[in-house]
Amino acid sequence: MLAVEIAVAASLAAVLWRLFRGPTAWDRLLAYNAISNRGILLLVLVGITEDQAPLLDVALVYGMLSFLGVVIVSQFLERGVRRS
Repeated sequence: MLAVEIAVAASLAAVLWRLFRGPTAWDRLLAYNAISNRGILLLVLVGITEDQAPLLDVALVYGMLSFLGVVIVSQFLERGVRRS
């Protein structure tokens, strides 16, 4: 299980590169979503392997907040900036 946790953590490097170098805001938003998913996966894996049920609750709340954040930012990006 440790190998899986290390592989997921290592995959964050490629996604972090996309987050900082993404040519568009949409690429950065997708990278943020991928980082959030990997973070949730790590929380669940550690929660299961260490028998820590509260980490599963934290992962669930973090997932809901991450989804809400992605929806809000995507609506903002779709509409663009309004200038009065």
